[in-house]
Amino acid sequence: MVFYRCLYILLEKENALPVTEYKKAEKEFADRIASWFRRVWISIGNFFRYIMVKGKQRFTVMLIPHSEKKIFNFQISFFTLIFVTTTLGIIIIGFFLLATHFTYTNEQNVRLTQERDANEKTLTSLKDEIASIRTAGKHFKSSIDGVLSAIERLDTNPAAGPSLVAASFPSYPDDVSTGADSTRELSDLKTLTNLLGNSTGSLDKVTKVLTAFRDLMANTPTTWPLKGATGIITTRFGWTTNPFTKVGYMHTGVDIAWGVGTPIVATADGTVIQTAYTDDLGNFVTIQHKYGFYTRYAHMSGFAGKHKGDHVNRGDVIGYIGITGLTTGPHLHYEVRLGSSYVNPMQFLSITPENASTIAVNLRSSD
Repeated sequence: MVFYRCLYILLEKENALPVTEYKKAEKEFADRIASWFRRVWISIGNFFRYIMVKGKQRFTVMLIPHSEKKIFNFQISFFTLIFVTTTLGIIIIGFFLLATHFTYTNEQNVRLTQERDANEKTLTSLKDEIASIRTAGKHFKSSIDGVLSAIERLDTNPAAGPSLVAASFPSYPDDVSTGADSTRELSDLKTLTNLLGNSTGSLDKVTKVLTAFRDLMANTPTTWPLKGATGIITTRFGWTTNPFTKVGYMHTGVDIAWGVGTPIVATADGTVIQTAYTDDLGNFVTIQHKYGFYTRYAHMSGFAGKHKGDHVNRGDVIGYIGITGLTTGPHLHYEVRLGSSYVNPMQFLSITPENASTIAVNLRSSD
């Protein structure tokens, strides 16, 4: 404020006074500035002198025991007291900071140790799982190789074109030679990934074969022709004696005796191509199936609403056991024809995985 006031006075006089007066005003301004600095310097000096005086003051500290022992006392200056207090404060604060840092560091070490132990357990578990997966991968390859081999044995018709399993299944190495366990496990995972990735094509071919086989089974007459009953086979397929003429003849089906009205079902998916009556067969139904199969159900007491051209599914009721036509009692005469040849229905009614391949080969050769 003093500076600005002096500057204001100087400028005011500059505008109104001659040069001599200007010099006088300049000297007055410089004196005022010097006076102000002297006052400031004196104030600073007085402050430090006051500090020095106060700092040199001494305090007497007396330690008075509760017994009659000598009183212990000593003197300490204000500066020394400030120094000791500051030093103790710094030591206490430093000790607190170090203790806090030590506690935090110790907690971090404990946490890292626990995480390390957990990671080691996880790593051990992963190693065990990888070993199990590696074993499972070998079993998987072995099983798929067996499936492909079985399908390849079925795919024996040279006229059918390229084999469904012409492509070989990717191999799985028995061992992986690496320097470190982690490298070996990584190699195992990569091998498993390649194995599963490369197996897609082969599994697609297996799927096609199984889909075709499922379609074959759905359209092969393998279901028992009676619903809710087993019946009694009174006459089997093959040469036998006619009960009426006593002359030998070729029996083209099987006779299953049971009570009148027992439901008769379609033994496979197909289309009804005939519902008729003859003196020999009585009421009968003929169904055409895929792959060249035909089935016939004779001596029925009546039809179950199925007509020529209707599609039927496996298990649909198509009629009921009766005694119509030339018969000695209530029974179902059931026939299976493959193309123009009659075949024994029992080889389909008792179909098993063991004879499925034989049946499939026979079906392929008859196409």
